[in-house]
Amino acid sequence: MSKDTKLGKKQYEKALVNLQAELVRLQEWVKQEGLKVVVLFEGRDAAGKGGVIKAITARLNPRVVRVSALPAPSNRERTQWYFQRYASHLPAAGEMVLFDRSWYNRAGVERVMGFCDDDEYREFLRACPEFERMLTRAGITVIKYWFSVSDEEQEKRFLDRINTPIKRWKFSPMDLESRSRWVEYSRAKDDMFVYTDTEDCPWFVVEADDKRSARINCISHLLAQIPYKAIKYDKITLPPIDTQGYERPALATQTFVPDVAHRLRKGKDLKESKADKKEAPKEAKPVAAEPQTSAAPAKKTVTSAASSAPMKKAAPSKPTTNNAPAKKAISAKPAASSAPVKKATSAKSATKSPPAPDATPAELPAEAALAVTSSVKAAPTEKRQGKGKAPGTKQ
Repeated sequence: MSKDTKLGKKQYEKALVNLQAELVRLQEWVKQEGLKVVVLFEGRDAAGKGGVIKAITARLNPRVVRVSALPAPSNRERTQWYFQRYASHLPAAGEMVLFDRSWYNRAGVERVMGFCDDDEYREFLRACPEFERMLTRAGITVIKYWFSVSDEEQEKRFLDRINTPIKRWKFSPMDLESRSRWVEYSRAKDDMFVYTDTEDCPWFVVEADDKRSARINCISHLLAQIPYKAIKYDKITLPPIDTQGYERPALATQTFVPDVAHRLRKGKDLKESKADKKEAPKEAKPVAAEPQTSAAPAKKTVTSAASSAPMKKAAPSKPTTNNAPAKKAISAKPAASSAPVKKATSAKSATKSPPAPDATPAELPAEAALAVTSSVKAAPTEKRQGKGKAPGTKQ
């Protein structure tokens, strides 16, 4: 099929939206009336069965319209009645099941690849029409589609699957075998139609060289097979939300998905490049704390020495000009505080400079004032009376 005869994208999308709206109405009718519908999708490999199924189910409820794509049978399933593994997937009332390949595997791939013997194959051809009549008598609507594709178009799609990373998973060893056994598959399909294309459950052939046309044609035909009506919904009024008595937890307690879409909003690619990493602002390093005043060593000394004394009494919340409370706190345990303070002061005297002359306890915070006063209190008498006395210290 030439490009000129293929359906255009805009025309296809417009028609598909309208058909999908009708599929929603059909779904609601099936649910309301309790209908049971089975749709089989068979055909050549790469004929477009999966694309049609996706187009049908795109806007439908998967609890009403579901897809059954069974893998190869297990060793246990091979010992069962052949139709048994498929019967468990049949719909209940109010359901529609789309079989992406079905019990017709026996007449196709199993026959060509030798997965079943001649007796099993002939038994299937005899039993299959009767099995489908049983389903029809049980109230199940059975619709069968065969997707036909030319060998040239199939080869083109196989190459596309092989060379496209996101489609590579679609190509299987069975696809390669089907390509080398084209004639055997054609004969198997012709024999299958002879026995199973019945008046009760006829086959409907879909020309699938043009994928878009095949989807539009198949969906339109499916809608015509089941009489349905649009459901009238009751009018709904949303009640207001009552948020009283609820407080949302802090966002910091939750783990959020990273916002990588911000790159798309900025017109960039989703994946960060090396150039973007260079342009990205570096994280701000923590600012180093400013050097403490000369009273800091004395503060540390008093803290280690007077750790047993209650801090509430030793350090008032606000700075004061009078350091009498500090003297009271130090004099609470003179025996315990004098020795360690003296030792710590002597250890620090070699590396730390004494307080600045212009820094008086009245001008320092409460803890610093306490530190200066305690260092003076703990120093020997001859040093306190000498030239090393801190200016402005009250005795």
